[in-house]
Amino acid sequence: MPTRANVVPPSLVNELAEVKRRLAAIERAPAQVNKFDRYPQVEWAAQGRPQVGGNIWSSFGIANVTGLVFDRVEAKFITDWLISGKREAEVRLAAFRHTGNAQREIVSASGVFNLTGLATRQVGVVVMRWIHQIPYGWDYTDDTTIYTIELQHRYKKGPEKWDPNRLQIFGMWKREKDKPASDSGGTEVGGGRWVTYQAGSDRSPIGYVDIPVERPADNDVFGSYSLSAMHYCVGLPAERIPEATANGWAWARGTNSSWGRGPDLNEPHFSV
Repeated sequence: MPTRANVVPPSLVNELAEVKRRLAAIERAPAQVNKFDRYPQVEWAAQGRPQVGGNIWSSFGIANVTGLVFDRVEAKFITDWLISGKREAEVRLAAFRHTGNAQREIVSASGVFNLTGLATRQVGVVVMRWIHQIPYGWDYTDDTTIYTIELQHRYKKGPEKWDPNRLQIFGMWKREKDKPASDSGGTEVGGGRWVTYQAGSDRSPIGYVDIPVERPADNDVFGSYSLSAMHYCVGLPAERIPEATANGWAWARGTNSSWGRGPDLNEPHFSV
């Protein structure tokens, strides 16, 4: 079969294109029209986030950073109902690789930042800056792998086991769906029958009963502190945020804070 002049074999064309793509990924040079990468989050209000999963790391702000140009990121969020000695939080930033099947693996993490609140309720603001440590060239191996940077939290202390403002009354009770059992030692009350003992149960239907009270949502806290999602997570050059480190840098207002232990990729976290 005759060959045409000035035609490069297809295999060589593909190889040259792949080399060019890899070089661009490794250099990670930002486009001239961009000053920084921006991955905004829509939530900007404190939301109740109670202890979940046995108090393991849980993400409450997620930014897709696939193809992120810069190594340094910034996240901002607000806090509410952090009370010193009662409701205290631990937060960190972490990078994850998503490889399919709704699974992800942790790539890197910041140190643990303690948010210990104040003596009374106050809405706080926290800014965190971090070098994510995802290796250069991480995005050239395929076109399907996704990377995220996630703001995570878990309880440092708390939550409280009860609501200090809830009222109770001592009396008999049953679930609305349960029928009175006349053969279980019932007691006649107003034409209905109340069970005073239930075989095989370790609870008694006589005791303290909560009084339903309509209260403002901000009082219905049950020991839960509140954190918003990341207001934004951006990639910035070193000259814009020179404070960023692999362990992390943070600034907080409206809550006491301190750095705790260093990064630990082996601490349990939700894997999906």
